[in-house]
Amino acid sequence: MKFFIDTANLDQIREAQDLGVLDGVTTNPSLMAKEGITGRNNILKHYVDICNIVDGDVSAEVIATDFKGMIKEGEELAELHPQIVVKVPMIKEGVKAIKYFTDHGIRTNCTLVFSAGQALLAAKAGATYVSPFIGRLDDISTDGLELIADIRLIYDNYGFETQILAASIRHTMHVINCAKIGADVMTGPLSSIEGLLKHPLTDSGLKQFLEDYKKGN
Repeated sequence: MKFFIDTANLDQIREAQDLGVLDGVTTNPSLMAKEGITGRNNILKHYVDICNIVDGDVSAEVIATDFKGMIKEGEELAELHPQIVVKVPMIKEGVKAIKYFTDHGIRTNCTLVFSAGQALLAAKAGATYVSPFIGRLDDISTDGLELIADIRLIYDNYGFETQILAASIRHTMHVINCAKIGADVMTGPLSSIEGLLKHPLTDSGLKQFLEDYKKGN
């Protein structure tokens, strides 16, 4: 399972990279704005800065919602750095754009996916990644993990190579459960990754080891 971090904060990206388990980054206009990154040129520069920190894929989102606009933006983003994956919304024009990008060798991440049918369309169009937002489904009393399982079954049935990127991860158990179901990738905050480190028996065991060591020295 690949671990992506969902942020535009360079310090958090460096921290995740230093941990040695980071495989990539996802971000979006809202996360950029949260870090005070505004203006097209500043956003493009920030994507390059992220690519220079991590070794893996970096999803960069188009803003346009029309076909021609998405193609123009997506090609500009793809030219920024070889690690860039163009993030395209799951709308009719977006599916058309994903097909275009696929045919032209540009990798894509189909975002804002909330149903198995949407994921099937994205895979048919050749998306590199599909991003079902499980946390947002949980927010409206719908089982986001069930969606991951449905997509996994469909993709396995037909041998689709599109990777399931579980997005809107809120906590560590989301990570564990997505891994059990077979999501190819998770993307979430740094806390969801670092939470995997924590266990009270590890803490108490280490404390006991250190105390025993001090007694013998």
